[in-house]
Amino acid sequence: MTFEGWAVLSVIMICLALLIGTSVSVDIILFAGLAVLFISGIIPAENALSGFSNEGMLTVAALYIVAAGLKETGAIQFIVQRVMGNAKTVKKAQLRIMSPVMVMSAFLNNTPIVASFIPALERWSRISQIPVSKILIPLSYAAILGGTCTLIGTSTNLIINGLMIEEGSVRSLGILEPALIGIPCAIAGFIYLFFLGDRLLPERGSSMDTFKDPREYTIEMIVEEESSLAGKTIEDAGLRNLPGLFLIEIQRNSRTIPAVGPYEKIRENDRLIFTGIVDSIIDIQQITGLVPATNQVFKLDAPRNERKMIEAVVSRSNPLLGNTIRGGEFRNRYDAVVLAVSRNGERINEKVGDINLKSGDVLLLEAHPNFVSKYRNSSDFFLVSSIEDSSPVTYEKAWVAGLSLTAMVVLAATGILSMLQAAILAGGLLLITKCFNYTTALESVDWRVLIAIASALGLGSALEYTGVAEHLATNLFNFAGDNPVFALLLTYLATWLLTEMITNNAAAVLIFPIAFSLAQSLGVDFIPFAMVMIIAASSSFSTPIGYQTNLMVYGPGGYKFTDFTRIGLPLNLIVAAITVFLVPYIWNF
Repeated sequence: MTFEGWAVLSVIMICLALLIGTSVSVDIILFAGLAVLFISGIIPAENALSGFSNEGMLTVAALYIVAAGLKETGAIQFIVQRVMGNAKTVKKAQLRIMSPVMVMSAFLNNTPIVASFIPALERWSRISQIPVSKILIPLSYAAILGGTCTLIGTSTNLIINGLMIEEGSVRSLGILEPALIGIPCAIAGFIYLFFLGDRLLPERGSSMDTFKDPREYTIEMIVEEESSLAGKTIEDAGLRNLPGLFLIEIQRNSRTIPAVGPYEKIRENDRLIFTGIVDSIIDIQQITGLVPATNQVFKLDAPRNERKMIEAVVSRSNPLLGNTIRGGEFRNRYDAVVLAVSRNGERINEKVGDINLKSGDVLLLEAHPNFVSKYRNSSDFFLVSSIEDSSPVTYEKAWVAGLSLTAMVVLAATGILSMLQAAILAGGLLLITKCFNYTTALESVDWRVLIAIASALGLGSALEYTGVAEHLATNLFNFAGDNPVFALLLTYLATWLLTEMITNNAAAVLIFPIAFSLAQSLGVDFIPFAMVMIIAASSSFSTPIGYQTNLMVYGPGGYKFTDFTRIGLPLNLIVAAITVFLVPYIWNF
């Protein structure tokens, strides 16, 4: 191996050591490693920057925009509410998320599924008080395992099948043929995660970490007519024991129901009075079937999905001091609606419109984002600040987002468009139909994940450019001898190791010609080798950098590098054992 090869291998080992032993962000470490190789001249610009123009990385970027459209229109929240229901334990939550995701990933590309579910599960986690770190790794692993069950479940399967077609001397795979080995692996992975996931996964990223603001608001919400909440009890509707939020009373017609019990049934047009902190107030407004009690929100000029929630502290010189919010025509004066009021921790019994404003009152407003710049230096308010990720959800265009997602999947699955083309088309449709605005689209992209993916691809390209990857794989196969089963095991091992170090697609492309030559030299059918590669190339459970869905959940879940190794390595061994044991019997090897 050349000096350049040793240098690349050394840099990658240092990066892995830093990822394991420090809390430095993964994107910083990987980009720094890539920068060292590029600046030192070990790899040319073309290879160093290959990850930043990689179609897979750009596809992930486009999918973030599609996911934002699903989030802003409430489509994904609606789906997650239906899927997760009223799960109260970690095991039940993992069961509810893994089952549908595995099935969906078998027929849809797993990356958009994970990208769409992440933001909705983060919000659901805050409401359910189940740490998000307990469900995001199972989300990614379920998507990976589901993708191995069909030929279209992941791009790696299609790449391997394409290489087989180009070879000409072997048959292509059937669309459901990978299921013969993929389903047993998925079932085993499901059982493993269900019984040991809670124990092995860390308790981080809990919603309770965010609820540290002692400032409480009182807000009124109305149950819409034909709401799915009508007829359910408070407990079944998920409105009991909400973190940082308390249901004070229900106002029904002219009757007030104080000290609401868990088995009180909700009715249409009930007025629910909550008290809680701002994060909880934002979360409660995402629940389908509940709307703010004030009808003023429907009289603002800007569409709801273009608005933000803003906190403003009333000053001594505010012209509305002593007047009620309704009487002072707050909406007409400021083009903003008061959703709730906080006053020195005391509960305000009046309806929002009947509250007399006092100096020092903290108002929770719904307004156009330009409210902040317009009144930041105004003498009417002591302080004005916007709340991040607080755009109200409007479900009117959820069908548009759902249709765009369906069209994207169908166009990509049928091969009419590539995954990147279909994702760009879906994102463009969401923007054109004003499901969200351009600024929100840009803000929705997790640039740190993209930098990490692009840098990882660049490091993988460095392994290929310097010949390290081929050198390692070839030397590994020298141990195969004339034992076909041992050759299958080495094929799995080589593909898996390269997948964890570079990417699944690159690993498959590198190992394919070596495995094909090995099968020919042994005089055996290549199909078992192809099936082993399909499973191994997707079995990236031990590190967050080998598969893009792992990288996508890395940050939101608050994970450390070692979290993936602790729960993923045993899963890797389970899947490997099942694959190497069953493949020779299924395909008469």
